[in-house]
Amino acid sequence: MDFDVVIVGSGLAGLSVALRLPSSCRIALICKRTLDESASNYAQGGIAAVLDPVDSVEQHVADTMRAGAGLCEESATRFIVENGAEAIDWLIAQGVPFSRDENFAIGFHLTREGGHSERRIIHAADATGHAVQVTLENKIRASANISVFENHCAVDLITSDRLGANTSPPRCHGLYVLDEKAGKVRTFSARQTVLATGGAGKVYLYTTNPDTASGDGIAMAWRAGCRVANMEFIQFHPTCLYHPWAKSFLISEAVRGEGGQLKLPPEAGADAGKRFMEWHDPRGELASRDIVARAIDFEMKKRGLDYINLDITHQSADFLKSHFPTIYARCLELGIDITRQPIPIVPAAHYTCGGIVTDMKGRTDIEGLYAVGEVACTGLHGANRLASNSLLECLVLGRTAAADIAVQADTGLTFLPPWDESQVSNPNEEVVISHNWDELRRFMWDYVGIVRTTKRLERAQRRIRLLKEEIDEYYANFIVSNNLLELRNLVEVASLIVESALSRHESRGLHYSSDFPQTHPKAYPGSLTPQKGRRSLLS
Repeated sequence: MDFDVVIVGSGLAGLSVALRLPSSCRIALICKRTLDESASNYAQGGIAAVLDPVDSVEQHVADTMRAGAGLCEESATRFIVENGAEAIDWLIAQGVPFSRDENFAIGFHLTREGGHSERRIIHAADATGHAVQVTLENKIRASANISVFENHCAVDLITSDRLGANTSPPRCHGLYVLDEKAGKVRTFSARQTVLATGGAGKVYLYTTNPDTASGDGIAMAWRAGCRVANMEFIQFHPTCLYHPWAKSFLISEAVRGEGGQLKLPPEAGADAGKRFMEWHDPRGELASRDIVARAIDFEMKKRGLDYINLDITHQSADFLKSHFPTIYARCLELGIDITRQPIPIVPAAHYTCGGIVTDMKGRTDIEGLYAVGEVACTGLHGANRLASNSLLECLVLGRTAAADIAVQADTGLTFLPPWDESQVSNPNEEVVISHNWDELRRFMWDYVGIVRTTKRLERAQRRIRLLKEEIDEYYANFIVSNNLLELRNLVEVASLIVESALSRHESRGLHYSSDFPQTHPKAYPGSLTPQKGRRSLLS
């Protein structure tokens, strides 16, 4: 399977790269499930960009830096924000049906979310990701130069080191991919490889992410020799629907942006119905996500509650049905009329702020290997992602990565050896995978969640070491499957999260430690290097 470019992942980052590359480029788009199964497809809120005359790049940069708790790289943040308007213009030109409103100078409705000082979130009702995804999918399927491989799961990158060629820096020549329907591992050879695999929310028991978010790109890049950074900063979305029949349904940040109030439920006794966010932050419900999630977690644990209420019943029914049709319809299916009743919510793992270290062109430490979107760490998100900045990053870095790939010299294709299964057999104890899977996600939730302690982190670290030994032995002896590959990647990512968290002796942004509740006067980004296997704090 020989291509000019192989892109792993079908979210907004991967689709943006594919559509921005020249039509003469032969492209393979690898999808673990179907083309529409990605975190981008489920994004409700919108895309942050400076589009209104009352707004400014300086304000957007300042809001992002403030949310990032001192760890945003200013040059990267400014670059991405400055290129936001062009990214939105490109989406409009592709035909994305953003919500219109003639009361705004640009003719489109702009909403506001937590941490933003102005209305700058352009959206398509409350299903922006889906609207963008469907529009770009149609373009992808109509492109003769793009081959889509659905139900294909990446196994590992093939680098010069793996081939025995000690080049400096190493080079990526493609990757091994499991074709699930055929049950075979195929070899994809490429001049350039792009990881757009999303985050690692599935490492936690409760997450808003789709089932595909198992940290595959981060784990593969780490094994291949790439640095990763800021892995301790996992964003927990404050408002995931709490209902026994609902799985990972997100209640958009925009509900609070449009006046939604967090209130204590009837089980809180004398305090039932009271708003509590102002006890934790003067911005109330419009505080940044880390503060809101931590406040909800605090109130739930303090009072022994299973959930908190999000109440927006003071808005008119027509307003709610037009602004939040997806949320309204889904809640109504479950017996919750949001025009009359509050929405029960809990926090859930939502976004991986750290990832593979890249520059502003998506380039990693390995030549011929790019990383774009949630899988990457560009310096934009720092210690906490500002709401709706993630899709913006996908668009801007998707364009710059594609532009950089387009001007690379043709290095030719390298002969790659086929996948060797001669020494392995069919698995005879798959219960090992399901048991380890459940154990990993549960102790990550209990020990490496919203509030952490050194003792909890060390407990998690010990369990991860044991799990890695079992999983590595299983991987070495049995034919690979999607579940095994995901588990192998998740335990690798869990190890990176815990090691990073143990190394940060302070509380900053999304990382809150009861043992180190203070924030250091100076912020230090942290990276991990595979060769050293240790954390380094960068001044």
